[in-house]
Order: sequence, then C-alpha cells, then structure tokens
Amino acid sequence: MGMMSFANPKTMKAAVYRGVDDVRTEDVPIPDIGAGEVLVRIDACGVCGTDLKKIHTGSHSAPRIFGHEMAGTIAAVGENVRGFALGDRVMAFHHIPCGQCFYCRKQTFAQCERYKLVGTTAGVGAAAGGGFAQYIRVMDWIVGDGLTPAGLIKIPEDIPFEQAAFIEPVNTCFKAIKLLNLQSDDTVLVIGQGSIGILLAALAKQMGAAVYTSDMYPERHQIAAKFGLDHPLDARGDVVGAMKDATDGRGADVALVAVGSDKLIQQAMDAIRPGGRVMLFASTQHGTAPFDPAAVCMDEKTLMGSYSASVAIQQEGIDLVFEGYRSAKLDLTQLISHRFSLDDAADAIHLASNPQPDSMKIVFKP
Repeated sequence: MGMMSFANPKTMKAAVYRGVDDVRTEDVPIPDIGAGEVLVRIDACGVCGTDLKKIHTGSHSAPRIFGHEMAGTIAAVGENVRGFALGDRVMAFHHIPCGQCFYCRKQTFAQCERYKLVGTTAGVGAAAGGGFAQYIRVMDWIVGDGLTPAGLIKIPEDIPFEQAAFIEPVNTCFKAIKLLNLQSDDTVLVIGQGSIGILLAALAKQMGAAVYTSDMYPERHQIAAKFGLDHPLDARGDVVGAMKDATDGRGADVALVAVGSDKLIQQAMDAIRPGGRVMLFASTQHGTAPFDPAAVCMDEKTLMGSYSASVAIQQEGIDLVFEGYRSAKLDLTQLISHRFSLDDAADAIHLASNPQPDSMKIVFKP
C-alpha cells in the first residue's frame, strides 16, 4: 500500500525551543514521513514538568520542539503501515523499548537504550516529542507492525482527545502505584496536588488505600475532591503529626513525593511508619539530599523511585483512562485549568513554570 494523505498544508505553527527559557511561536515545515510512519494532526498536548525542566535548564540542545502528552488525528499514512488509516483518532507514546535488551528482560524499560530514543518529532532539530506543534511524525517502531501493539494507540469515538492525552502521564503514575503493591488497609500520603499528585492519589485510592493529600493551595484540594480525595492536609501545617494521628501514632505506610523539592524527602521519611516506603516521583534533578541512614537501617524505611512509562502495564493504563472517563470516576479533563493556542506559547510555558493556586494542567490546542 502506497502513501495516503489528506490535503495537508506545507507549513505549520509550532512552539520552538530556541535556548534557555526561550520558546517562540514560529512557522515551520510540516515533517515528511517515510515508510512505516504516520503524520498526526495534534488536537491536544499537555505540558509536562519534564518539558519545563529541559526548557529552563538548557539540558537539551536547541532548536527542538517538545511536548509528549498528545492526541490527534492521522493526517498521512506512509507505505507499508498496517492497522492504521487516515482519520484514525490516536495518541502516541514517544518512547517504546526494544523488548530484547538486558534492561527490558529485567522489566526496567526506561533504562533501555532504544527506549531513550524519541520516536515522535515535529521535525525541527533532534526528536523531542513534537506535541507543541500542529503536526508530528510518528516513527516506525512507535507505529508498530499492526499486529503487536506498539506506541500508537487508537482512541474510541466517545473519548475526547483531551482525556486521551493523559494516557502517557497516567501510565507513569500507574507504574509507580503498581510498584508499591498497595494493600486495602494501607494509609498513603501524597505530597503535592498538582495534576500528577492528584493522579497518583486517585490511583492509590482506586487500589483501596486510605489516601491523604498535602498541598499549600486549597484550590487544588477542591479539584482533588472531585476524584474522591477527601483527606486534605494543609502543607504549611504539621503534616507528619496529621499522619501519625491518622494511624494510631505509627505514620503512613507509604508517602509519595510529587513535588521536585529535596527538602520534602525528609518530611516524607518522617511521615511514614517503621518499615514504610517513600516513593520519589518528581526528583529529576541530580544533586545531593540529606536523609537519615538509621531511618533506613534501624527503622527499616525504604526510599525508592519510579520514572517514565512501562509497556508491561500499557493496556491496563489505557483501559483506566477510557473506562475512567466513561464512568466519570477518572474524568481527567477536570484537571485542565488552562488551554493555550500555539500563538500564546510563551505565556503557556510561563504559567506552567510558575504554578498559581488556580492553575493545574496546562494544555496546548494546536
């Protein structure tokens, strides 16, 4: 089968990273696709904390176009693509592991060298997701062979693009929750109630745990309450004391740190019981953070982390997103506080980087 395409324009709008703290709206060529690849017209793309980190630290060379929490419509299909057609509604994972290497055999997929490659791009500079543009090219190993599911996922007609754009972040959160193997009698503290903190807390609650959430902003707790999270704690108060009070003086079984602040690691360690676990979910900056080694050794507390997505739970995570919308139990569109066009890219990045009491998930509508 040869290439099939809608009558797509030749150029598109994109939010192009040009250097540290410099994201500009530009007109750029629509990327060409090759055999086994597809072109997707982006409908919605969320802004992720890792995008912001790259923009602010200059960890990645410019130019490039970030954005990886994306969903849209197939606008062109390369030759030899099986299982996908023009007009299909899809989301794309930007990383998919090889399935063969040492790390894949150990199910540590995010450390696979193939996984670390980025399989979606808007065509400017090195591949970096590309969702902050009107079109992305999805490479062949993400599209897959049409038989074994890879990284391109069809979205049912009754699921909005904005809900489907949460499939990748939900997978990352679900991976962390699965790793914790929560029991129904567990008490969990989630520190930070941005969109990721709320996702982690909502998924922990679905596992049957009693979930307490900590944040400085009452406005965030109000959004969390829509997901059944009914034990809000003011982060400026005595969070450790509150967790001890809730557990006969023991402390939480698990604390998840969903804020990239090293000083909260100590609070999390203090808030858990002997034998409890702390899961770091937002600590993506290298550095040194103090912790009490005797708390790990004598109090038998575990300090652990989870990063990125897992193909082992991919379908389960997708089902959570689709069924969660249908049942209204996990309607993630409620997490979206602001929608921006690409013309206002600089404003969107500024707001996402400087969270306000009323800002939650920021989404581009290219």
